[in-house]
Amino acid sequence: QVQFVESGGGLVQPGGSLRLSCVASGSIFRAFPMAWYRQAPGKQRELVATISSGGGTTYYVDSVKGRFTISRDNAKATVYLEMKSLKPEDTAAYYCSPTGGQGTQVTVSS
Repeated sequence: QVQFVESGGGLVQPGGSLRLSCVASGSIFRAFPMAWYRQAPGKQRELVATISSGGGTTYYVDSVKGRFTISRDNAKATVYLEMKSLKPEDTAAYYCSPTGGQGTQVTVSS
């Protein structure tokens, strides 16, 4: 069973940037597409971005297009989410699995 460890969250002012990382256990990481999700308090977890197994195809939810970039390093079994021009509405716990996981908290506030 693959497990994920997310990191890189924190408190940032509006307009700031953060880079999230998600390290996966297991040698089959490079065979699967990966995704980032986020869950704000009182809301359902939502898909933010996806990336194909080889990294050549990406998808972003409309609310983050042009601000977030997903990437991956298969040699390190790691997927990244570069976030720029952060807004208060980006505040959430970010995960690289659709359920469970420890997540990493991103808080955008002045």
